[in-house]
Formats: sequence, C-alpha cells, structure tokens
Amino acid sequence: MALITLTTENFEKTVADNEIVIIDFWAPWCGPCKSFGPIFEKTSEQFPDITFGKVNTEEEQDLAGYFQIRSIPTTIVLRDNIGVFQQAGTLSQEALIDILGQVQALDMEMVRKEVEAQATQNS
Repeated sequence: MALITLTTENFEKTVADNEIVIIDFWAPWCGPCKSFGPIFEKTSEQFPDITFGKVNTEEEQDLAGYFQIRSIPTTIVLRDNIGVFQQAGTLSQEALIDILGQVQALDMEMVRKEVEAQATQNS
C-alpha cells in the first residue's frame, strides 16, 4: 500500500479499516525526519498488507498531542487499534523491517488480555 497522509479527518477510519498501521510523526523542518522519510517509504513498498501513514505534526497538532509526541521523528505501530510499538528517533530499514515482523507475529489475544489487566490495575 502506498504511503497515506493521516489527518484528524481520516485517522480513525484508517485505523479501524486496517489491521496494522505504522505511523511516522514528522515535520518539514526536521533534519532527522528528512533522512528517515525515504527509509519509511522504501519499507512501505515491501509490506503491501500494512498501512503506512505519515502525520505532519505542524499541520496535525491534535494527533501529535493525542499520542503525546515530544520529539520527532516518532514511529508508532497500531495493530487492531492497539498501540504495540512507539519509539522516537530514526530507525534503519533493517530495524523497521524487524519491528514489523515482530508486530505481525504478535498473539493479539494475549496482547488484549495484557491491556485489560493493565486497565484493571490502573482503575
């Protein structure tokens, strides 16, 4: 799947309609973002079953705030609408491919149980 620009208007539908969504939070003035962008795009070509989205933090401050983005670039992976990975800083293509392999291999039933257990502890 090609890269898509995520906005507050299309974010929820994109996440709801796709099993795995990987998001690059970036800004046009950010040097590390400029070096990570081509890696993110090239990796998207190798994973047609994963949705790759980009969020321009300058234009989509509400989304950046919702995810508590403090530095950019930040990569977030959602699977079944659950955040399963978040890391600030650039990633190599090898690291990105490794992360996506791990996300694809996750036992989501186990992840949901862990999320429920954490929610119970925090309430």
